[in-house]
Amino acid sequence: MTGTAPPHTGTEGVEGGIGVTALLVAAARAIETHRHDALARDVYAEHFVRAAPASAGWPVRPEQVADGEANPLWGRFARYFGLRTRVLDDFLLRSVRSGDARQVVLLGAGLDARAYRLDWPSGCVVFEMDREGVLAFKHRVLDGVSAAPRAARVPIPVDLRADWAGALTGAGFDPAAPSVWLAEGLLFYLPPATESSLIGTVDRLSTEGSALAFEVKLEPDLLAYRDSPLYTATAEQIGIDLLGLFDREPRPDSTGDLAGRGWSTSVLTPFDFTRRLGRGPLPEPNDALAGNRWVFATRARENRGRPGPGEPVRDRR
Repeated sequence: MTGTAPPHTGTEGVEGGIGVTALLVAAARAIETHRHDALARDVYAEHFVRAAPASAGWPVRPEQVADGEANPLWGRFARYFGLRTRVLDDFLLRSVRSGDARQVVLLGAGLDARAYRLDWPSGCVVFEMDREGVLAFKHRVLDGVSAAPRAARVPIPVDLRADWAGALTGAGFDPAAPSVWLAEGLLFYLPPATESSLIGTVDRLSTEGSALAFEVKLEPDLLAYRDSPLYTATAEQIGIDLLGLFDREPRPDSTGDLAGRGWSTSVLTPFDFTRRLGRGPLPEPNDALAGNRWVFATRARENRGRPGPGEPVRDRR
């Protein structure tokens, strides 16, 4: 089954292009959920994979991958997405538990089910922003399994390449209150000017005590890794050309931009967290993950005594 399967009623947001990458991440989360040493658990992920013709034949359990961990896509790459899920889960929970922030904004939420599976403190509101078709598919699947959110959930159908600030504030977001922002697997699909605009909007809507995490790629030339096993296996096994989806213009320095605006930032590699948590990918030759960085930023206030990025959060899922 490939990412070019024909659309199915209710799947218009995920049957091709960037939308189908949300199914790739969901499949990886499903596989991670069923590992004996899982870093994160998402019981809804496999339902998304099975509901879309583009992904109905993909594996959702480790035993369904014939060559197991040796498979570049469903082994190493899936491990990467499992690690990323755990690290960003921890970031969100740490941020809302250690401060006053109760507003969580998921930019490009995709098929993320954090509103349903994380143990949110009382009073949290999770704003999910993505294209209408993606959210419609997500709602249909979650309604089909009678899923109930564990925080107030506000879906906002919007294209993040447009002016989305008004849609967010119109849905009840309060810029005067601390907030937590997440852009997971989003920015490298956007044109550089759109990324800079998005970061500037987050800054404008964030008061002291707010936090932000996002993912970037630092390679000056993404095509240098066009023969990487991760990219070639993804194209061969499920028909997704990731390099064709990434924006290949020179990227802005969003981390430096935030620092210049008064945010405290830290930049880490996925491999840093593999070593901390004992599971996940490590560097290898011709590595498509070599330039990936996870950025954590806080708008200063009462940062003393808070756990640093990637430190464990108790009562694991």
